[in-house]
Amino acid sequence: WKTVYTFALGSRKLYDWMHKNPTLASCNVGYVNHFDTIKSIDNFVSINSAIEIDLVGQVNAECNGFQQVSGNGGMLDFVSGSFWSKGGKSFICIPSTYTQSDGKVISRIVPYFKPGTAVTVPRQSVQFVATEYGCVNLKLAPLWMRAEKLISIAHPDLRDDLIKAAEEQKIWRRTNKI
Repeated sequence: WKTVYTFALGSRKLYDWMHKNPTLASCNVGYVNHFDTIKSIDNFVSINSAIEIDLVGQVNAECNGFQQVSGNGGMLDFVSGSFWSKGGKSFICIPSTYTQSDGKVISRIVPYFKPGTAVTVPRQSVQFVATEYGCVNLKLAPLWMRAEKLISIAHPDLRDDLIKAAEEQKIWRRTNKI
C-alpha cells in the first residue's frame, strides 16, 4: 500500500519523514484527482470540510458571498469519486455553528446561500454530512428529507429557525423524527 499525494506543504520534520519514504508516492494532479482513479478504488472514503451547507444539501467550501475564502482543490473530484466507488463513502464534516466577533452564534447549516456564493459540491453528489450532533446520509434523499436530516444535526438552539425557513421554502414537512 502507498499513500498517494500531489503536493505537500509543511515543516522540515514533514519533509524529512517524506524523503525517500517507500510508503509514499507523488503523482500528478491529473491522476490523483481523476474521477476514474478514485472510483476504481473499492471502499474509498473522502473526508472534506466546508464553510456551510444549505437545506437542500449544497456545499459551499469556498466563499462568504462574493468574498473568496478558499479554493476548492479537488473536493468535488474526491466527493464524486468516493460516492461512486464500490463500498465508498463521502463525508462532509462541519461544526454546526461559528461565533461572530460580536458573540452572535451563526448556524453553518443555512436555509440558502447568500448571493455570490459558490456551490462547491452540488446536492446530488453529497452523501454523508456530519456535525457534533450526528451524521446523516443524504444520498438519494428527496428535498424535504434532506432538509429534515440536516436540521436534525444542526445546533439544537437554531433548529426552529431552520424549520421555519424550510417551511417557507416548501421543502420540509414534519415527521416523527424531529
